[in-house]
Amino acid sequence: MKMSPMFLWGAGLVALWGVIALAAPMLATHDPYAIDFEALLQAPSAQHFFGTDNVGRDTFSRVIYGARLALYIGILGVIAPMLIGMAIGLTAGYFGGWVDSIAMRVVDVAVPFPFFVLVLSIVAVLGPGIENYFIALALVGWVGYARLARAEAIVLRSSEFVMAARTMGFSHPYILFRHVLPNALSPVVVYMMTDVTLVILFGAALGFLGMGVAPPAAEWGVMISEGQIYISTAWWISFFPGLAMVLIGVGFALMGDGLAKMLRIER
Repeated sequence: MKMSPMFLWGAGLVALWGVIALAAPMLATHDPYAIDFEALLQAPSAQHFFGTDNVGRDTFSRVIYGARLALYIGILGVIAPMLIGMAIGLTAGYFGGWVDSIAMRVVDVAVPFPFFVLVLSIVAVLGPGIENYFIALALVGWVGYARLARAEAIVLRSSEFVMAARTMGFSHPYILFRHVLPNALSPVVVYMMTDVTLVILFGAALGFLGMGVAPPAAEWGVMISEGQIYISTAWWISFFPGLAMVLIGVGFALMGDGLAKMLRIER
């Protein structure tokens, strides 16, 4: 398989953020939660690389620690939707019939509604917090994975190796896990890369709205929200966490696009 430069750039950017997240205690120049009323709203300088916020906290250190939360939310947030969607999609596509009809009716009900509106509504009912955000993602985020997995399973169920496995008397669960699942993973992994970006952005949006991670957590959405009223006088409070969010999103997006290109070349 020929490596895509786009994938390598994206993987490098994501790996860089991973290192930053792991090494946050060593990279941070200040305690991200330490309040210093003598350093309120200071502009970027040698002492505070990204300036300080409205209570004197070091923005650079908070952005560094925010990478931990961003990756935690992005990666953990896609696991449950992916597992649920893969299970439903593969089962529906492989067996077809009434199983497929029921699964697709549920999907058809969820598809017309904007994803973020559904997540926001569920979080509003359950209450703010990262755990409730994960629950909301698990309830509505599986739809895209299910559609992709179903499409792959429909093609694979009539393939020669699946038909041969049936002829040899292997059970349906064995065929699904041994033959269908591995061959259906490629488009799902590509979709997951894009989904990680969306989960991070939506998590930050909830933090901005006060429905996600609660202050004073070093979370990028919370930081942008706290800095919005100072945008004309202390732009750095919102700018740097916003820039970090863009960079990590670009990294996952490049990985997804590059991986899709590589798989098309392979096929």
